[in-house]
Amino acid sequence: MSKAVIEVSGLHKVYEGAVPVRAVNGIDLTITEGEFTALKGPSGCGKTTLLNLLGGLDQPTSGSILIDGTDITGLSDNELIDFRLHNIGFVFQAYNLIPVLSATENVSFIMLLQDRPKEERLARAEQLLKAVGLEGKEDKRPGQLSGGQQQRVAVARALASKPKFVLADEPTANLDSESTAKLLDIMEQLNREENMTFVFATHDDRVISKAKRVVSISDGKVISDTSK
Repeated sequence: MSKAVIEVSGLHKVYEGAVPVRAVNGIDLTITEGEFTALKGPSGCGKTTLLNLLGGLDQPTSGSILIDGTDITGLSDNELIDFRLHNIGFVFQAYNLIPVLSATENVSFIMLLQDRPKEERLARAEQLLKAVGLEGKEDKRPGQLSGGQQQRVAVARALASKPKFVLADEPTANLDSESTAKLLDIMEQLNREENMTFVFATHDDRVISKAKRVVSISDGKVISDTSK
């Protein structure tokens, strides 16, 4: 039986203001190792907020988030930074690559922060860039790559730290159909061959059709949870 890598219980996130916004409103959710899960819902439903909470990029108002048994809501800021570095991979809609670094250097950067030896960093970056179909593009900077190629560098970077799971926030939003298909095929292959766990926040039907599990969110609540 697959072990749980994410366990969420009674999760709430309220943004205070003249009218408080309950972005996440009492969510319970468990993600097991090797899942390929889409968090589905329209803009403003709470899926990106939930993803940010799972990644420790935002703090919940109440509730617990266990990542491989560690409740990240109880960690200090420095502990959380270190925990994310070694356990969670991120793929952002805006890529967030470092413009002055090559593809290899962008992928290697997180391993540099982990103090891994140079030889190991370069070997893994080369392996990952090949895995995402960018062999021969290792020395190209982001500005020399297409949007689809930049997003594939971002996927390779997310995997570089050998995380417990990868969180992807609208990873196909800026991509054309061909780039989207290639990116999803790569992530599906990594999920299948390496048992890598992926959690997407998306309203893209192309992503949802590939997901093995679809969690629908509305008004900060889970309204359906189906596995294929």
